[in-house]
Amino acid sequence: MSVQRGSHGPGRLGVSDPSSWEADVVLRDGSVCHLRPIRPDDRDRVQAFHSRQSAESIYLRFFAPIKEISAKDLTRFTEVDQVDRVALVATVRDDIIGIGRYDTIRPGVAEVAFNISDHYQGKGIGSVLLEHLAAIGQELGVEEFVADVLPQNRKMMKVFTDAGYEVKHHFDDGVIAVTFQIRPTVRSELVRLSREHRSEAASIRTVVEPASVVVVGASPRVEALGHLILDNLLRGGYTGVLHAVHPTASEVLGVPCHPSVSAIGEPVDLAVVAVPASEVLGVVDDCAAAGVKSLVVASSGFAESGPEGQERQRALLQHAHANGLRVVGPNTIGVANNALHLNATVAPRLPKPGTLGLFAQSGALGVAVLDAAQRRNLGVSVFASAGNRADVSGNDLMQYFIDDPGTEAVGMHLESVGNPRKFSRIARQLAASKPVIVVKSGYSGYSVPPGHPVRPTRVPREAFDAMMTQAGVMRVENVHQLFDVAALVTSQPLPRGRRVAIVGNAHALGALTGDACLDRGLEVTHGPVSLAPEATAEAFAQALRSALEDPAVDAVLTCFIPPLVTADESIVSTVAQVAAGSDKPVLGTFLGMRGVADPRTGEGPGHVGSVPAYPMPEDAVLALDQAVRYAAWREADKGERVSYDDIDRHAAFAVIDGVLQDAPQGRALTDDEAHDLLAAYGVPVWRRVRVLSPDEAVAAAAVVGYPVMIKSVSQVLRHSPGLGALRLDLDDEEEVREAYGHLVTRFGSLGDLALVVQAMAGPGVACVVRSTEDALFGPVVSFSVAGAPTELLGDVSHRIPPLTDRDARELVTTVKAFPMLDGHRGAEPVDLAALQDVVGRVSVLADDFPEVAALELNPLNARPGGVDVLGAEITLARPGLRTDSDRRAMTG
Repeated sequence: MSVQRGSHGPGRLGVSDPSSWEADVVLRDGSVCHLRPIRPDDRDRVQAFHSRQSAESIYLRFFAPIKEISAKDLTRFTEVDQVDRVALVATVRDDIIGIGRYDTIRPGVAEVAFNISDHYQGKGIGSVLLEHLAAIGQELGVEEFVADVLPQNRKMMKVFTDAGYEVKHHFDDGVIAVTFQIRPTVRSELVRLSREHRSEAASIRTVVEPASVVVVGASPRVEALGHLILDNLLRGGYTGVLHAVHPTASEVLGVPCHPSVSAIGEPVDLAVVAVPASEVLGVVDDCAAAGVKSLVVASSGFAESGPEGQERQRALLQHAHANGLRVVGPNTIGVANNALHLNATVAPRLPKPGTLGLFAQSGALGVAVLDAAQRRNLGVSVFASAGNRADVSGNDLMQYFIDDPGTEAVGMHLESVGNPRKFSRIARQLAASKPVIVVKSGYSGYSVPPGHPVRPTRVPREAFDAMMTQAGVMRVENVHQLFDVAALVTSQPLPRGRRVAIVGNAHALGALTGDACLDRGLEVTHGPVSLAPEATAEAFAQALRSALEDPAVDAVLTCFIPPLVTADESIVSTVAQVAAGSDKPVLGTFLGMRGVADPRTGEGPGHVGSVPAYPMPEDAVLALDQAVRYAAWREADKGERVSYDDIDRHAAFAVIDGVLQDAPQGRALTDDEAHDLLAAYGVPVWRRVRVLSPDEAVAAAAVVGYPVMIKSVSQVLRHSPGLGALRLDLDDEEEVREAYGHLVTRFGSLGDLALVVQAMAGPGVACVVRSTEDALFGPVVSFSVAGAPTELLGDVSHRIPPLTDRDARELVTTVKAFPMLDGHRGAEPVDLAALQDVVGRVSVLADDFPEVAALELNPLNARPGGVDVLGAEITLARPGLRTDSDRRAMTG
């Protein structure tokens, strides 16, 4: 399988920076701890941690009843080089709650040990420490961990055996000797991601399923934010315990007030904070002392307000995480859960209860999203607004929605994506069982709201769209389309295919619907059936039943213009009743109506038997097309993650390490270096020889073998179509000399021609495979047919590693120029399997080594019977930390 950066064997690409090991991590119960390297000034904290441990825990860790750690041992424990001896501490409120360490005992092998606070056991801290130590060990050249464990220390054995590594153990002198390779395995990756999912979902439950809520800043002033939120909680009929905090008021809206959260005197799950920004840190301390689990910070004046606010937001997040708290916001409009009648938002009314989960980033758009859902009679389960997205993000909410039984579909309005790789990974898991509809604001820098921490990106918008498609997400352009699609997937079964029936009472409307279907690639197999405008409801019902009973129909579109005789409600009711008895989706175009229509009244909540209604056919067809594509993705074989047994990561590491030792900031590889790196991943590159004279050209031709070609690899000439800076099919010395002279005469005035001699490849289709390491997305792999499709038409497909074999296939087959590869105009099709193999190998290389800043195979000659990589350009650079690394950390 593909492995993450660091699992390349002995040595490392420079010394790892211990400051990059710091991380905030969500634990099994949804709380937060901070991981950091141990420091010499931790002596007192380590001693305090030891003094709180039970005699049993001390004995299991040290194999002896040590009441107090000696000064010598404190020095040894806290003063480490963080290379051969590495130690991490987990802290909450600056108290150490866990210590993990390894000591290298011989090259590539280290002894690992843990000690977890008795008061924090069962939260998964040992697993987190092992995960981070293993990732650090790989960075520093460790390949294997060993440990001695007492037989009665079942918890520690469980940490090792449950981690997913291939653990070997045997009894040795009264202890269990444990050993395992720390390179990630398929199982260890699944274990890590499963733990991440459970932890993050648990943390969101404390936000949207609180048993008790306190509004901090519940002012008697009606215009105050805290007053508004408390009023909405009361009006909504919140079913949990409700508290209010105000420094002087005795009560607000009939709710008794306390001067502080800690004065309440009983546990509180969620604090909604609506105080001035300057007072928020004090509230965090108060909430931490009172045992509050999560915060919803509605206060503004943070990163959206400028540099001072950015620093205030950074302090808020650091303060909250240090105290084990998660934060929604700041600058959020709040959260809601219809099942609990929880309306902890600034919106006075919530949409009706239903099965659609909603997430919005900005406050203003969050209000608009809630209002739109209400106007369309769409039922909502849970809503959350991220505000400035300092902590809780859409990724966290998706983790929650995966398991939430009350949510059957998810709609998200995103203005920024802080961790696209993680988004793609979680969205794919969610979309496997529940439809996911996403509005992503424009791709320019203007679309990122003030206060949202987002890394810059250089990839085109098409790469983001491809990521959505890869994950099974339905990408729409605006909120209207989001609810058009949501109305369908929450009220009707998913279509089983693209075959459509059209039934209406106006020929023009039916024709318009048919054209819209054809524009989107839907196949009209029944109708358009056009009844008379005055047709009765029974006639309409019979036509609908006929369409639904047609085995060549997967979905029905009804088109209805208000008649002169039959009442609108009777037609709506008829459509809904007929649809209720079918396992095929029915969509209605009822002019002037939008939302989910109730079969009894033509309006109301979306329940069984209700039908999504659209004002124009194009809206209905767009929603159906999205549902058809999603249903096909959901039913399709997702493929297997590409992996190759013949990859030599050690050889690749040697090339990359050698270059970065010589040029720490990176550089372009020579032809020989690129050849060696790609060869390590099973991608052979045809040799090309740089020549500076006719004699050198002749000598090079003799080496590579006739027939040969001479071409310029100058960046100026390569990307200037029509100049023809190459000569092909040169069969002997005379032709080589003549060709060399011709190229120099014609193009010599343009500067360095950078002429090379290369063996002549057989007929084929020139293609381009690229990989780019992006600061935001990580690796992005692209494919295109060379020449005009790439350079003029932008016909390029993109995918985000790790790829499955299906992803690799679609990367090749989804370009518009694909017919050129598949036997266009009678040509023999190229070897698609060989082409996909190269794409897959490049994706694994890009995923394994973020040091590969840019890679381009150009040209890649695809032909019947194989592919020939005729040119390769690779640039290495010192990488930044990927947003979705191989250790759990809160990175959005």
